Amino acid sequence: MKEPFIAVHRFSTLLLAFALLAPAFAQTPPTGRGAQAQAPAAAALPAPRVKIEPYRERAARIIGAALTSDLAYRRLALLTDRIGHRLSGSENLRRAIAWALEEMRRDGLENVRAERVMVPHWVRGEESLELLGAPGRRLPMLGLGNSVGTPPAGVEAEAVVVRSFDELDALGEGARGKIVVYNVPFTSYGATVQYRGSGASRAARWGAVAALVRSVTPVSLQTPHTGALRYAEDQPPIPAAAVTIEGAELLQRMYDRGERPRLRLRMGAHFLPDAESANVVAELRGRERPEEVVLVSGHFDSWDVGQGAHDDGGGCIAAWEAVRLLKALGLRPRRTVRVVLYTNEENGLRGGNAYRDQHRAELPNHVLAIESDSGVYRPTGFGLDDAAPPQARADVREIAKLLSGIRADRIDPDGGGADIGPIMREGVIGMSLNVDGTHYFDIHHTEADTLDKVDPQEFAACVAALAVMAYVVADMPERLGK
Repeated sequence: MKEPFIAVHRFSTLLLAFALLAPAFAQTPPTGRGAQAQAPAAAALPAPRVKIEPYRERAARIIGAALTSDLAYRRLALLTDRIGHRLSGSENLRRAIAWALEEMRRDGLENVRAERVMVPHWVRGEESLELLGAPGRRLPMLGLGNSVGTPPAGVEAEAVVVRSFDELDALGEGARGKIVVYNVPFTSYGATVQYRGSGASRAARWGAVAALVRSVTPVSLQTPHTGALRYAEDQPPIPAAAVTIEGAELLQRMYDRGERPRLRLRMGAHFLPDAESANVVAELRGRERPEEVVLVSGHFDSWDVGQGAHDDGGGCIAAWEAVRLLKALGLRPRRTVRVVLYTNEENGLRGGNAYRDQHRAELPNHVLAIESDSGVYRPTGFGLDDAAPPQARADVREIAKLLSGIRADRIDPDGGGADIGPIMREGVIGMSLNVDGTHYFDIHHTEADTLDKVDPQEFAACVAALAVMAYVVADMPERLGK
Protein backbone atom coordinates (compact mmCIF):
# COMPACT_ATOMS: atom_id res chain seq x y z
CA MET A 1 0.00 0.00 0.00
CA LYS A 2 2.78 2.44 0.82
CA GLU A 3 4.99 2.16 -2.24
CA PRO A 4 2.35 3.28 -4.81
CA PHE A 5 1.56 6.32 -2.71
CA ILE A 6 5.19 7.32 -2.37
CA ALA A 7 5.05 7.55 -6.15
CA VAL A 8 1.77 9.45 -5.93
CA HIS A 9 3.28 11.95 -3.51
CA ARG A 10 6.32 12.59 -5.73
CA PHE A 11 4.28 12.77 -8.92
CA SER A 12 1.71 15.05 -7.32
CA THR A 13 4.34 17.66 -6.52
CA LEU A 14 4.81 18.23 -10.24
CA LEU A 15 1.05 18.12 -10.87
CA LEU A 16 0.44 20.64 -8.12
CA ALA A 17 2.94 22.98 -9.73
CA PHE A 18 1.06 22.67 -13.01
CA ALA A 19 -2.22 23.37 -11.23
CA LEU A 20 -0.79 26.59 -9.81
CA LEU A 21 1.33 27.80 -12.68
CA ALA A 22 -0.12 26.44 -15.91
CA PRO A 23 -3.80 27.40 -16.10
CA ALA A 24 -3.77 27.38 -19.90
CA PHE A 25 -2.51 23.79 -20.20
CA ALA A 26 -3.83 22.26 -23.44
CA GLN A 27 -6.97 20.17 -23.26
CA THR A 28 -6.53 16.45 -23.77
CA PRO A 29 -8.39 14.56 -26.51
CA PRO A 30 -10.50 11.82 -24.92
CA THR A 31 -10.35 8.12 -25.75
CA GLY A 32 -12.58 5.17 -25.05
CA ARG A 33 -16.01 5.56 -23.47
CA GLY A 34 -17.22 9.13 -23.71
CA ALA A 35 -14.93 10.06 -26.59
CA GLN A 36 -16.99 12.60 -28.46
CA ALA A 37 -16.70 15.76 -30.47
CA GLN A 38 -15.64 18.77 -28.43
CA ALA A 39 -18.29 21.22 -27.27
CA PRO A 40 -19.05 24.30 -29.35
CA ALA A 41 -16.20 26.72 -29.73
CA ALA A 42 -15.79 29.20 -26.91
CA ALA A 43 -16.64 32.04 -29.30
CA ALA A 44 -20.16 30.59 -29.69
CA LEU A 45 -20.80 30.78 -25.93
CA PRO A 46 -21.42 33.76 -23.70
CA ALA A 47 -18.59 35.03 -21.57
CA PRO A 48 -18.18 33.03 -18.37
CA ARG A 49 -19.51 34.70 -15.25
CA VAL A 50 -17.36 32.70 -12.85
CA LYS A 51 -13.95 34.19 -12.03
CA ILE A 52 -11.52 31.36 -11.42
CA GLU A 53 -8.52 33.34 -10.16
CA PRO A 54 -9.89 33.50 -6.59
CA TYR A 55 -10.28 29.69 -6.72
CA ARG A 56 -6.85 28.82 -8.06
CA GLU A 57 -5.15 28.42 -4.69
CA ARG A 58 -8.07 26.44 -3.23
CA ALA A 59 -8.21 24.18 -6.30
CA ALA A 60 -4.48 23.53 -5.95
CA ARG A 61 -4.98 22.59 -2.29
CA ILE A 62 -7.75 20.18 -3.23
CA ILE A 63 -5.67 18.59 -5.99
CA GLY A 64 -2.61 18.30 -3.80
CA ALA A 65 -4.58 16.74 -0.94
CA ALA A 66 -6.31 14.26 -3.23
CA LEU A 67 -3.11 13.17 -4.92
CA THR A 68 -1.17 12.68 -1.69
CA SER A 69 -3.83 10.74 0.24
CA ASP A 70 -4.42 7.00 0.07
CA LEU A 71 -7.63 7.02 2.13
CA ALA A 72 -9.95 6.59 -0.86
CA TYR A 73 -7.89 3.70 -2.22
CA ARG A 74 -7.77 2.01 1.20
CA ARG A 75 -11.53 2.37 1.49
CA LEU A 76 -12.06 0.89 -1.95
CA ALA A 77 -9.80 -2.01 -0.93
CA LEU A 78 -11.92 -2.63 2.18
CA LEU A 79 -15.13 -2.50 0.15
CA THR A 80 -13.90 -4.87 -2.54
CA ASP A 81 -11.86 -7.29 -0.42
CA ARG A 82 -13.99 -7.55 2.73
CA ILE A 83 -17.44 -7.19 1.18
CA GLY A 84 -16.96 -7.93 -2.51
CA HIS A 85 -19.59 -7.81 -5.23
CA ARG A 86 -22.92 -6.26 -4.29
CA LEU A 87 -25.93 -7.39 -6.32
CA SER A 88 -29.27 -5.81 -5.46
CA GLY A 89 -31.04 -7.68 -2.69
CA SER A 90 -27.88 -9.45 -1.53
CA GLU A 91 -26.43 -9.57 1.95
CA ASN A 92 -23.22 -8.09 0.56
CA LEU A 93 -25.02 -4.93 -0.57
CA ARG A 94 -26.74 -4.64 2.82
CA ARG A 95 -23.33 -4.89 4.55
CA ALA A 96 -21.81 -2.31 2.19
CA ILE A 97 -24.60 0.18 2.94
CA ALA A 98 -24.21 -0.26 6.70
CA TRP A 99 -20.43 0.16 6.42
CA ALA A 100 -20.70 3.33 4.35
CA LEU A 101 -23.16 4.92 6.78
CA GLU A 102 -20.88 4.20 9.72
CA GLU A 103 -17.78 5.53 7.96
CA MET A 104 -19.53 8.69 6.73
CA ARG A 105 -20.60 9.50 10.27
CA ARG A 106 -17.05 8.92 11.42
CA ASP A 107 -15.91 11.37 8.73
CA GLY A 108 -18.15 14.02 10.28
CA LEU A 109 -20.33 14.43 7.21
CA GLU A 110 -23.76 15.89 7.83
CA ASN A 111 -27.29 14.51 7.42
CA VAL A 112 -25.93 11.00 6.87
CA ARG A 113 -28.85 8.71 6.17
CA ALA A 114 -30.18 5.67 4.33
CA GLU A 115 -33.18 6.44 2.12
CA ARG A 116 -35.24 3.27 1.79
CA VAL A 117 -35.69 1.69 -1.65
CA MET A 118 -37.31 -1.65 -2.48
CA VAL A 119 -35.22 -3.46 -5.10
CA PRO A 120 -35.54 -6.58 -7.25
CA HIS A 121 -33.76 -9.65 -5.88
CA TRP A 122 -32.52 -11.76 -8.79
CA VAL A 123 -30.45 -14.84 -7.92
CA ARG A 124 -28.11 -16.43 -10.47
CA GLY A 125 -28.11 -19.99 -9.17
CA GLU A 126 -26.00 -22.78 -10.64
CA GLU A 127 -25.40 -22.53 -14.37
CA SER A 128 -23.44 -24.21 -17.14
CA LEU A 129 -23.18 -24.51 -20.92
CA GLU A 130 -22.06 -27.75 -22.56
CA LEU A 131 -21.08 -28.36 -26.16
CA LEU A 132 -22.44 -31.85 -26.73
CA GLY A 133 -20.53 -34.39 -28.75
CA ALA A 134 -17.27 -33.04 -27.32
CA PRO A 135 -16.76 -34.91 -24.02
CA GLY A 136 -16.07 -32.60 -21.11
CA ARG A 137 -16.40 -29.49 -23.30
CA ARG A 138 -17.93 -26.78 -21.14
CA LEU A 139 -18.04 -23.28 -22.51
CA PRO A 140 -17.51 -20.34 -20.13
CA MET A 141 -20.76 -18.40 -19.68
CA LEU A 142 -22.64 -16.07 -17.37
CA GLY A 143 -26.40 -15.87 -17.23
CA LEU A 144 -27.78 -12.46 -18.11
CA GLY A 145 -29.29 -10.49 -15.26
CA ASN A 146 -33.09 -10.80 -14.89
CA SER A 147 -33.13 -13.92 -17.08
CA VAL A 148 -35.47 -16.76 -16.33
CA GLY A 149 -33.92 -20.12 -15.58
CA THR A 150 -34.14 -23.40 -17.42
CA PRO A 151 -35.86 -26.57 -16.24
CA PRO A 152 -33.62 -28.53 -13.83
CA ALA A 153 -32.42 -30.80 -16.63
CA GLY A 154 -31.59 -27.78 -18.77
CA VAL A 155 -32.46 -26.86 -22.33
CA GLU A 156 -30.85 -29.01 -25.03
CA ALA A 157 -31.06 -27.92 -28.67
CA GLU A 158 -29.19 -27.27 -31.87
CA ALA A 159 -27.49 -23.87 -32.11
CA VAL A 160 -27.99 -21.41 -34.94
CA VAL A 161 -25.43 -18.62 -35.16
CA VAL A 162 -26.22 -15.14 -36.49
CA ARG A 163 -24.24 -11.91 -36.70
CA SER A 164 -27.15 -9.48 -36.59
CA PHE A 165 -30.88 -9.15 -36.04
CA ASP A 166 -31.24 -9.00 -39.81
CA GLU A 167 -29.63 -12.44 -40.11
CA LEU A 168 -31.99 -13.75 -37.44
CA ASP A 169 -35.02 -12.35 -39.27
CA ALA A 170 -33.77 -13.86 -42.54
CA LEU A 171 -33.47 -17.23 -40.78
CA GLY A 172 -37.02 -16.79 -39.50
CA GLU A 173 -38.72 -20.10 -38.71
CA GLY A 174 -35.34 -21.78 -38.97
CA ALA A 175 -34.74 -20.60 -35.39
CA ARG A 176 -37.77 -22.44 -34.01
CA GLY A 177 -36.79 -24.92 -31.31
CA LYS A 178 -33.16 -23.79 -31.53
CA ILE A 179 -30.72 -21.90 -29.31
CA VAL A 180 -29.91 -18.63 -31.06
CA VAL A 181 -26.29 -17.51 -30.70
CA TYR A 182 -25.61 -13.84 -31.45
CA ASN A 183 -22.00 -13.57 -32.58
CA VAL A 184 -21.90 -9.78 -32.92
CA PRO A 185 -18.44 -8.17 -32.72
CA PHE A 186 -18.04 -5.14 -30.44
CA THR A 187 -18.14 -1.81 -32.25
CA SER A 188 -19.29 0.49 -29.45
CA TYR A 189 -21.14 -0.23 -26.25
CA GLY A 190 -24.28 1.58 -27.37
CA ALA A 191 -24.41 -0.24 -30.69
CA THR A 192 -23.60 -3.72 -29.41
CA VAL A 193 -25.39 -3.84 -26.06
CA GLN A 194 -28.79 -3.99 -27.80
CA TYR A 195 -28.16 -7.70 -28.45
CA ARG A 196 -27.76 -8.31 -24.73
CA GLY A 197 -30.75 -6.15 -23.87
CA SER A 198 -33.35 -7.39 -26.36
CA GLY A 199 -31.77 -10.41 -28.03
CA ALA A 200 -33.73 -12.97 -26.02
CA SER A 201 -37.12 -11.53 -26.96
CA ARG A 202 -36.11 -11.12 -30.60
CA ALA A 203 -35.14 -14.81 -30.66
CA ALA A 204 -38.34 -15.83 -28.85
CA ARG A 205 -40.33 -14.11 -31.59
CA TRP A 206 -39.12 -16.84 -33.97
CA GLY A 207 -39.71 -19.69 -31.52
CA ALA A 208 -36.17 -20.07 -30.13
CA VAL A 209 -35.85 -21.90 -26.80
CA ALA A 210 -32.85 -19.93 -25.49
CA ALA A 211 -30.43 -17.19 -26.52
CA LEU A 212 -26.68 -16.79 -26.12
CA VAL A 213 -24.99 -13.44 -26.65
CA ARG A 214 -21.35 -12.83 -27.47
CA SER A 215 -20.02 -10.77 -24.57
CA VAL A 216 -20.18 -7.01 -25.11
CA THR A 217 -16.43 -6.40 -25.11
CA PRO A 218 -13.58 -5.92 -27.57
CA VAL A 219 -11.23 -8.18 -25.57
CA SER A 220 -11.58 -11.60 -23.98
CA LEU A 221 -9.40 -14.09 -22.18
CA GLN A 222 -12.27 -16.58 -21.86
CA THR A 223 -14.05 -14.00 -19.66
CA PRO A 224 -17.82 -13.81 -20.16
CA HIS A 225 -19.55 -10.47 -19.45
CA THR A 226 -22.93 -10.41 -17.77
CA GLY A 227 -25.46 -7.55 -17.75
CA ALA A 228 -29.19 -6.99 -17.71
CA LEU A 229 -31.72 -8.00 -20.34
CA ARG A 230 -35.23 -6.70 -20.93
CA TYR A 231 -38.06 -9.01 -21.90
CA ALA A 232 -40.67 -7.72 -24.33
CA GLU A 233 -44.17 -8.04 -22.92
CA ASP A 234 -45.52 -9.60 -26.11
CA GLN A 235 -43.02 -12.50 -26.21
CA PRO A 236 -42.45 -15.48 -23.90
CA PRO A 237 -39.35 -15.10 -21.68
CA ILE A 238 -36.61 -17.56 -22.61
CA PRO A 239 -33.34 -18.16 -20.75
CA ALA A 240 -30.39 -16.09 -21.94
CA ALA A 241 -26.69 -16.01 -21.16
CA ALA A 242 -23.45 -14.44 -22.32
CA VAL A 243 -20.64 -16.47 -23.86
CA THR A 244 -17.07 -15.42 -24.49
CA ILE A 245 -15.67 -14.15 -27.77
CA GLU A 246 -13.77 -17.43 -28.00
CA GLY A 247 -16.93 -19.47 -27.47
CA ALA A 248 -18.97 -17.46 -29.97
CA GLU A 249 -16.26 -17.76 -32.63
CA LEU A 250 -15.94 -21.52 -32.04
CA LEU A 251 -19.67 -21.97 -32.56
CA GLN A 252 -19.53 -19.73 -35.64
CA ARG A 253 -16.79 -21.86 -37.22
CA MET A 254 -18.69 -25.06 -36.52
CA TYR A 255 -21.93 -23.60 -37.86
CA ASP A 256 -20.24 -22.31 -41.01
CA ARG A 257 -18.82 -25.80 -41.64
CA GLY A 258 -22.31 -27.23 -41.45
CA GLU A 259 -21.64 -29.14 -38.22
CA ARG A 260 -24.77 -27.83 -36.45
CA PRO A 261 -23.42 -27.73 -32.87
CA ARG A 262 -25.73 -28.99 -30.15
CA LEU A 263 -25.77 -27.32 -26.74
CA ARG A 264 -27.14 -27.97 -23.28
CA LEU A 265 -27.81 -24.83 -21.21
CA ARG A 266 -28.56 -25.09 -17.50
CA MET A 267 -29.52 -22.00 -15.48
CA GLY A 268 -30.91 -21.87 -11.97
CA ALA A 269 -31.76 -18.16 -12.26
CA HIS A 270 -34.85 -16.95 -10.41
CA PHE A 271 -36.36 -13.97 -8.62
CA LEU A 272 -37.04 -13.77 -4.90
CA PRO A 273 -39.49 -11.20 -3.49
CA ASP A 274 -38.34 -7.60 -3.65
CA ALA A 275 -35.84 -6.74 -0.92
CA GLU A 276 -35.32 -3.63 1.19
CA SER A 277 -32.27 -1.59 0.23
CA ALA A 278 -31.31 2.09 0.38
CA ASN A 279 -29.63 5.02 -1.29
CA VAL A 280 -26.82 6.26 0.96
CA VAL A 281 -26.86 10.06 1.36
CA ALA A 282 -24.52 12.48 3.16
CA GLU A 283 -23.81 16.19 2.92
CA LEU A 284 -21.46 19.06 3.45
CA ARG A 285 -24.01 21.76 4.20
CA GLY A 286 -23.69 25.09 2.42
CA ARG A 287 -22.75 28.13 4.49
CA GLU A 288 -25.08 30.61 2.73
CA ARG A 289 -27.57 28.73 0.52
CA PRO A 290 -27.86 25.27 2.09
CA GLU A 291 -31.14 24.60 0.29
CA GLU A 292 -29.32 24.63 -3.08
CA VAL A 293 -27.61 21.33 -3.87
CA VAL A 294 -24.68 20.16 -5.98
CA LEU A 295 -24.89 16.37 -6.13
CA VAL A 296 -21.98 13.95 -6.70
CA SER A 297 -22.78 10.28 -7.08
CA GLY A 298 -22.16 6.72 -8.18
CA HIS A 299 -24.02 3.42 -7.78
CA PHE A 300 -23.18 1.12 -4.89
CA ASP A 301 -24.62 -2.09 -6.31
CA SER A 302 -22.66 -4.25 -8.73
CA TRP A 303 -23.06 -7.52 -10.55
CA ASP A 304 -22.51 -10.73 -8.61
CA VAL A 305 -19.14 -11.42 -10.21
CA GLY A 306 -15.72 -9.90 -9.57
CA GLN A 307 -15.53 -7.17 -6.94
CA GLY A 308 -17.31 -4.26 -8.63
CA ALA A 309 -14.14 -2.19 -8.31
CA HIS A 310 -14.41 0.00 -11.41
CA ASP A 311 -18.18 -0.51 -11.81
CA ASP A 312 -18.97 1.24 -9.64
CA GLY A 313 -17.25 0.92 -6.29
CA GLY A 314 -14.52 3.28 -7.45
CA GLY A 315 -17.03 5.89 -8.65
CA CYS A 316 -18.86 5.78 -5.31
CA ILE A 317 -15.72 6.06 -3.18
CA ALA A 318 -14.39 8.88 -5.40
CA ALA A 319 -17.62 10.88 -5.01
CA TRP A 320 -17.65 10.25 -1.26
CA GLU A 321 -13.98 11.17 -0.88
CA ALA A 322 -14.48 14.40 -2.84
CA VAL A 323 -16.97 15.59 -0.21
CA ARG A 324 -14.93 14.28 2.74
CA LEU A 325 -11.86 16.06 1.37
CA LEU A 326 -13.63 19.42 1.21
CA LYS A 327 -14.65 19.04 4.84
CA ALA A 328 -11.15 18.00 5.89
CA LEU A 329 -9.67 21.07 4.17
CA GLY A 330 -12.19 23.40 5.80
CA LEU A 331 -13.68 24.36 2.43
CA ARG A 332 -17.39 24.85 3.06
CA PRO A 333 -18.99 26.28 -0.11
CA ARG A 334 -22.00 28.56 -0.35
CA ARG A 335 -24.26 25.70 -1.40
CA THR A 336 -24.64 22.15 -0.11
CA VAL A 337 -22.58 19.38 -1.69
CA ARG A 338 -24.46 16.09 -1.38
CA VAL A 339 -23.04 12.64 -2.08
CA VAL A 340 -25.47 9.90 -3.11
CA LEU A 341 -24.54 6.23 -3.45
CA TYR A 342 -27.44 4.83 -5.45
CA THR A 343 -28.79 1.31 -5.14
CA ASN A 344 -29.95 -0.98 -7.96
CA GLU A 345 -28.48 0.69 -11.04
CA GLU A 346 -27.46 -2.57 -12.66
CA ASN A 347 -30.77 -4.39 -12.94
CA GLY A 348 -33.59 -2.01 -12.17
CA LEU A 349 -32.68 1.68 -11.71
CA ARG A 350 -34.90 1.75 -8.63
CA GLY A 351 -32.41 3.91 -6.71
CA GLY A 352 -32.34 6.72 -9.25
CA ASN A 353 -36.11 6.69 -9.62
CA ALA A 354 -36.62 6.62 -5.85
CA TYR A 355 -34.31 9.60 -5.36
CA ARG A 356 -36.33 11.57 -7.89
CA ASP A 357 -39.60 10.67 -6.17
CA GLN A 358 -38.36 11.27 -2.63
CA HIS A 359 -36.75 14.64 -3.49
CA ARG A 360 -39.18 15.89 -6.11
CA ALA A 361 -40.10 19.01 -4.12
CA GLU A 362 -36.47 20.13 -3.88
CA LEU A 363 -35.41 19.31 -7.44
CA PRO A 364 -35.75 22.98 -8.51
CA ASN A 365 -32.95 23.68 -6.02
CA HIS A 366 -30.63 21.04 -7.48
CA VAL A 367 -27.98 23.16 -9.20
CA LEU A 368 -26.00 20.30 -10.78
CA ALA A 369 -25.90 16.48 -10.59
CA ILE A 370 -22.59 14.74 -11.34
CA GLU A 371 -22.36 10.98 -11.86
CA SER A 372 -19.19 8.88 -11.87
CA ASP A 373 -19.92 5.54 -13.55
CA SER A 374 -17.33 4.97 -16.27
CA GLY A 375 -14.59 3.49 -14.13
CA VAL A 376 -11.87 5.35 -12.25
CA TYR A 377 -9.24 5.48 -14.95
CA ARG A 378 -7.34 8.69 -15.72
CA PRO A 379 -9.89 11.52 -15.84
CA THR A 380 -10.06 13.57 -19.03
CA GLY A 381 -12.71 16.01 -17.82
CA PHE A 382 -16.49 16.01 -17.78
CA GLY A 383 -19.45 15.58 -20.08
CA LEU A 384 -22.11 18.25 -19.65
CA ASP A 385 -25.79 17.67 -20.37
CA ASP A 386 -26.38 18.78 -23.97
CA ALA A 387 -29.56 20.52 -22.78
CA ALA A 388 -27.61 22.70 -20.34
CA PRO A 389 -27.95 26.47 -20.94
CA PRO A 390 -25.06 28.02 -22.91
CA GLN A 391 -24.16 30.11 -19.85
CA ALA A 392 -23.74 26.96 -17.78
CA ARG A 393 -21.47 25.47 -20.44
CA ALA A 394 -19.38 28.62 -20.56
CA ASP A 395 -18.99 28.63 -16.78
CA VAL A 396 -18.13 24.94 -16.58
CA ARG A 397 -15.52 25.27 -19.31
CA GLU A 398 -13.95 28.08 -17.31
CA ILE A 399 -13.96 26.08 -14.08
CA ALA A 400 -12.36 23.13 -15.89
CA LYS A 401 -9.26 25.24 -16.50
CA LEU A 402 -8.46 24.70 -12.84
CA LEU A 403 -7.93 21.03 -13.70
CA SER A 404 -5.48 21.57 -16.55
CA GLY A 405 -2.57 20.49 -14.36
CA ILE A 406 -3.98 16.97 -14.15
CA ARG A 407 -5.19 17.03 -17.77
CA ALA A 408 -8.84 16.78 -16.72
CA ASP A 409 -9.99 20.05 -18.28
CA ARG A 410 -12.01 18.80 -21.24
CA ILE A 411 -15.76 19.48 -21.35
CA ASP A 412 -17.53 17.17 -23.79
CA PRO A 413 -20.86 18.18 -25.36
CA ASP A 414 -23.10 15.69 -23.59
CA GLY A 415 -23.10 13.90 -20.30
CA GLY A 416 -25.21 12.49 -17.53
CA GLY A 417 -25.80 8.99 -16.26
CA ALA A 418 -28.34 6.26 -15.62
CA ASP A 419 -29.00 7.18 -11.99
CA ILE A 420 -29.20 10.94 -12.46
CA GLY A 421 -31.24 10.45 -15.63
CA PRO A 422 -34.59 10.60 -13.77
CA ILE A 423 -33.81 14.01 -12.23
CA MET A 424 -32.29 15.29 -15.46
CA ARG A 425 -35.62 14.60 -17.12
CA GLU A 426 -37.13 16.86 -14.46
CA GLY A 427 -34.83 19.72 -15.50
CA VAL A 428 -31.72 19.22 -13.34
CA ILE A 429 -28.45 19.87 -15.21
CA GLY A 430 -26.45 16.64 -15.44
CA MET A 431 -22.77 15.95 -15.78
CA SER A 432 -20.58 12.84 -16.00
CA LEU A 433 -16.99 12.36 -14.94
CA ASN A 434 -15.24 11.31 -18.16
CA VAL A 435 -12.17 9.10 -18.09
CA ASP A 436 -9.81 7.39 -20.51
CA GLY A 437 -12.00 4.35 -20.99
CA THR A 438 -9.70 2.47 -23.37
CA HIS A 439 -9.78 -0.67 -21.22
CA TYR A 440 -13.09 -0.23 -19.38
CA PHE A 441 -14.99 -2.78 -21.45
CA ASP A 442 -12.18 -5.32 -21.18
CA ILE A 443 -13.37 -6.11 -17.64
CA HIS A 444 -16.90 -4.65 -17.55
CA HIS A 445 -19.39 -6.94 -15.73
CA THR A 446 -16.84 -9.78 -15.37
CA GLU A 447 -14.96 -11.71 -12.72
CA ALA A 448 -11.98 -9.52 -13.67
CA ASP A 449 -13.43 -6.25 -12.30
CA THR A 450 -11.18 -6.39 -9.24
CA LEU A 451 -9.13 -3.90 -7.23
CA ASP A 452 -5.83 -4.75 -8.93
CA LYS A 453 -7.22 -3.13 -12.10
CA VAL A 454 -7.48 0.25 -10.32
CA ASP A 455 -4.43 2.48 -10.64
CA PRO A 456 -4.06 4.44 -7.36
CA GLN A 457 -2.76 7.59 -9.09
CA GLU A 458 -5.54 7.66 -11.66
CA PHE A 459 -8.11 7.00 -8.95
CA ALA A 460 -6.76 9.89 -6.87
CA ALA A 461 -6.96 12.18 -9.91
CA CYS A 462 -10.67 11.26 -10.28
CA VAL A 463 -11.21 12.36 -6.68
CA ALA A 464 -9.40 15.64 -7.40
CA ALA A 465 -11.46 16.38 -10.51
CA LEU A 466 -14.78 15.69 -8.78
CA ALA A 467 -13.87 17.71 -5.72
CA VAL A 468 -12.71 20.80 -7.64
CA MET A 469 -15.70 20.86 -9.98
CA ALA A 470 -18.25 20.25 -7.21
CA TYR A 471 -16.66 22.83 -4.91
CA VAL A 472 -16.45 25.69 -7.39
CA VAL A 473 -19.97 25.13 -8.77
CA ALA A 474 -21.28 25.01 -5.20
CA ASP A 475 -19.38 28.14 -4.18
CA MET A 476 -19.61 30.47 -7.19
CA PRO A 477 -21.67 33.59 -6.45
CA GLU A 478 -24.12 33.05 -9.32
CA ARG A 479 -26.10 29.83 -9.61
CA LEU A 480 -24.98 27.65 -12.52
CA GLY A 481 -27.30 27.98 -15.48
CA LYS A 482 -29.25 30.95 -14.15
